[in-house]
Amino acid sequence: MLEVLRSPAPGQRFRCALFDFDGTVSLIREGWQNVMVPYFLEVLLAADPAAEKDEAEREVRGFVDALTGKQTIYQCMALCEAVSKRGGKPLTPGAYKAEYLRRLALKTADRKTALASGEKQPEELSVKGSLPFLRRLTDLGVACYLASGTDEADVKNEAALLGADRFFRGGIFGARDDLTDCSKEAVIASLLDSGEIAPASLLGFGDGFVEISLVHEAGGYAVGVATDEKRGGIDEAKRERLIGAGADAIIPDFSESEPLLRLLGLL
Repeated sequence: MLEVLRSPAPGQRFRCALFDFDGTVSLIREGWQNVMVPYFLEVLLAADPAAEKDEAEREVRGFVDALTGKQTIYQCMALCEAVSKRGGKPLTPGAYKAEYLRRLALKTADRKTALASGEKQPEELSVKGSLPFLRRLTDLGVACYLASGTDEADVKNEAALLGADRFFRGGIFGARDDLTDCSKEAVIASLLDSGEIAPASLLGFGDGFVEISLVHEAGGYAVGVATDEKRGGIDEAKRERLIGAGADAIIPDFSESEPLLRLLGLL
């Protein structure tokens, strides 16, 4: 069910929509936290064997959640800081990222193969209603952009597997080796600095703190996608986090798009 925290201003017209990918459109990487958190916890406990496991896990979950939506390397940088703080000698952020991605690939390989072969349909590995909603926005003349913290080549590949790439006519942007390149901040800044759209014309859709806070701070309208990726419906912890980031509205998914489109003045 749509939860409206702040309605758009009367007459506000949206011309551009920025989407996050994982957890907002795609479920190919569903469960990535269950790969990252145990791995990071393993690293932290190896650096400080005397650490209290529950306390260390809370620390890891804290910075993983806070940085969700930014490039993966930032979470790995936070891990380096945590290891150093506990007296350990961290590897490079890139080394931690490579090992995390190796472990994650073991989880996602079968899903990608199933999509490529047709064994699974895109609807089975995407957030409910997200693909029809993207099609609807495109038909309504809203330019859609995708910006993800996942590596750009992987985002483009996975968007193509879902058939979502054709809706992002504004472009698909992901993480690159240069930490400052193609960040969500840069994409938003580029859109606004071009002068083609005003901040009030920007829509944002995401399930992470970062993209919601960025759209909110830019003066756009931020819709938090608080999807429980396993069971469907609302993830209450995610909902609270998105509200704290400045979400103007919360949805569990895109399955009931008519009320959302009416709220946005697109119908």
